[in-house]
Order: sequence, then C-alpha cells, then structure tokens
Amino acid sequence: MIVYLRLLSESFTFAMNALRNNKLRTFLSLLGVTIGIFSIIAVLTAVDSLDRKIKKDLSSLDKNTIFLIRFSFGPTNIPQWKREQFPNVKFDEYQFLKANLVSAENVCYQFFTKQETIKYESRSVSSLNVVPVSDEFDDIQKLQFKTGRFYNEAESNSGSPLVVLGHDVAQGLFDDYEPIGQNVRLYGQKFTVIGVLKKEGAGMFGDSNDTSIYIPANFLRKMYGDNATFLTPVIIIKPRKGTDIEAVKGELTQKLRNFRGMKTGEIDNFFINVLSGFTDFLDGIIGQMNVVGWIIAGFSLLVGGFGIANIMFVSVKERTNLIGIQKSLGAKNRFILFQFLFEAIILCVIGGIIGMGLVYLISIILTNVLDFEFVLGLGNVILGTGLAVIIGLISGILPAISAAKLDPVEAIRSGM
Repeated sequence: MIVYLRLLSESFTFAMNALRNNKLRTFLSLLGVTIGIFSIIAVLTAVDSLDRKIKKDLSSLDKNTIFLIRFSFGPTNIPQWKREQFPNVKFDEYQFLKANLVSAENVCYQFFTKQETIKYESRSVSSLNVVPVSDEFDDIQKLQFKTGRFYNEAESNSGSPLVVLGHDVAQGLFDDYEPIGQNVRLYGQKFTVIGVLKKEGAGMFGDSNDTSIYIPANFLRKMYGDNATFLTPVIIIKPRKGTDIEAVKGELTQKLRNFRGMKTGEIDNFFINVLSGFTDFLDGIIGQMNVVGWIIAGFSLLVGGFGIANIMFVSVKERTNLIGIQKSLGAKNRFILFQFLFEAIILCVIGGIIGMGLVYLISIILTNVLDFEFVLGLGNVILGTGLAVIIGLISGILPAISAAKLDPVEAIRSGM
C-alpha cells in the first residue's frame, strides 16, 4: 500500500511538472476535458435546478389535482380543428360538479386572463398576473399569507371587489405601509385589499405569486359576462385523499357528459388534465434535455481524451531514459504502468476541477442576475470527477502499456 501511495505521489509530481514545463501543450490538451466536463455538468446543473424549481412550485398542489378545460396540457390525438370546436367550461357546470362530484374534496372556478395594471394613488404596478378565482382556491393551493386573509364563500359568490396582493405587488404600491384596508384601482374599479402573500421567488415559467393578485371570479363574470374572449375558464378539482385517480376521472367524465347531454359515441369535448400527467410530461422534456447535453458533451470529452492520450505518448517519449533506469533498478512493469496511468487520471481530474469550478462561478452569477437558483449539487460534482477519472483511464491506458513494455537496455540507450 505504501508503495502505491508513493507511486500516486510521484505521478502527481510528474503531472504538475508537465503543467509547469509545457504550459501551452498541457493547457491545449486539458482544454478538451475541461470543456467536456463543463458542458455536461453545466447542462445537468441547469436541468437539475429547473427540476428542483418545478417540484418546489408544485409542492403546494396535490399531484392528483385535475384541471378541467377545453385545452390539453400535453400531446393529444384529437386534431386541432376538432379541439377548436370544444366549448368552454361554464360556471353552472362548476356548481353542478361541486354539488354532485362525490370523489372530489374541493372544486373551484378560475379564469385564465391577460395581465393588467393596478394603481394606488400615484403609484402603479404593471404586467401583473391577475388570478380571478372562487374561494375554494385557497384550500386547494394552500396560499401562504404575510398579513390578512383570502375572501370567503359569501364574498366570492357575490363578486365583492376584494383583492389579495402578491408580495412584490404590495411592495410596489405601498412600500412598508400597511396595505390591508386600502383601496386600489383595477379594471377601472375600486378594490379593497384584504390580504398580502409571503414572498416565494420566481416560478418555473417566470410567473410567481409575488407578482400576482387574486380577485373573486364572479366580479369579472358580473362585469364582462361568461363569453368575454380574454377570459378562459377552468374548473380545478382536488380529489379526496386515497381516491383512485382513474375513478375520479371516470365519475367526472360521466357526470359532465350527462350534464352536457352528450350522446353515446360522441368524443369528450373537454380535457381532464391531471397534474401528475403534466409533471410526467415535464420530466420527459427534462430527460430529453439531459440526453442532448450528454451528446454535446460527448464530442468534447472525445476530443479531450485524444488530447490527454497525445500528451501521455509525448511524456513517455520524453521519459524513455528514466523508464529504462527505473526498470534496470528493479521496477516492475505494473509500477511503470500505474505511474503513467495515474498521471493521465490526475491531468484529467485537474481539467475536470477547472470545468466544475467554471460551472460553480457561472451558477453564482446567474443566480444573482436572474433571480433563479442554480445549484451545483454534490451528485454532479461526483459525476464530473468520475467522468474525469474514466477519461484519464481510457486515454492513458495505451501510453501506459507502451511505457511498461519498454526494454530497459533499449530505453536507456535511446535516451543517451
């Protein structure tokens, strides 16, 4: 064991000498490994950070949460011309399902709508996300409040002009003043602030509760009716715990088809989008991104491997005389083999450390600039180190074998 520790130490010394004595040559050889490790670890770090953000953003929702809407959240076999004929879900359908859907714990009604500007005296916040929704939404999404509350069932049903502000919206309008009870203007009407949400950071698609406001859906129904083109209604359903999701979908399909008076043989003119299916779809995209990253990095790693092999062959040539002396003094073939193999691995690990160091620095910069947390996880560090070792092992094996097979007499003579 002591012999191999000394061998590792000497190999490290030789590798560092190669870096010092042949800076340009070694730098160019390591560049391929550095770029390769940087590429794959950068892609994996970005994808892992995105995956972590998605899971964090969806953690407040049950994965079995259902979105009933005329659109599909994922791929579908129904042609576009047919989908365009599907009707929007209606408020009376929401009321019917809320009263009759046995397998549902909560049912709420929401509009997807365009961004708006909210005003308070001389201040305004633009491009904010308006979420018109019924009162059950708070039970489904579990909103976190800094101060105040969500509107209740009576306020929701009557369409009272009440608003819950996201953290950044409240800061933009009121700074550090107490917003509860203040009147703001939206859609040309006065709204009373009844709640402010805790800060949560950017969402997975750039959206966030921090830049959102919540108002009763019935306020917009009273103001614009049910057929406004800029309002897309959706019914959100939270199944009871322990209920089979397929059973919920079956009951929902049957009741909605009956309510709409659909005939046997007609295809469903609505989509039941389950959140778990949406997350599976996102996981598929993330998996494809990982594959693309590996392909891109593979070419760089291949070039890097050739570069390391080249520098090791040159190193064997330069140290032929030394190899002959070592073998004449009793050094075994495996000693020479491991000496050059360790040197190749050490060079690759140095390149890998540089690549991962660049990923770490860029992650810090992007986290501060984009307000999105990029994290270089321990798993990716281990992976990057392991890849560097494997590249060093593969690219160094042939030069190491050629060095181990040298005849000591011929090796000494060639160096004289």
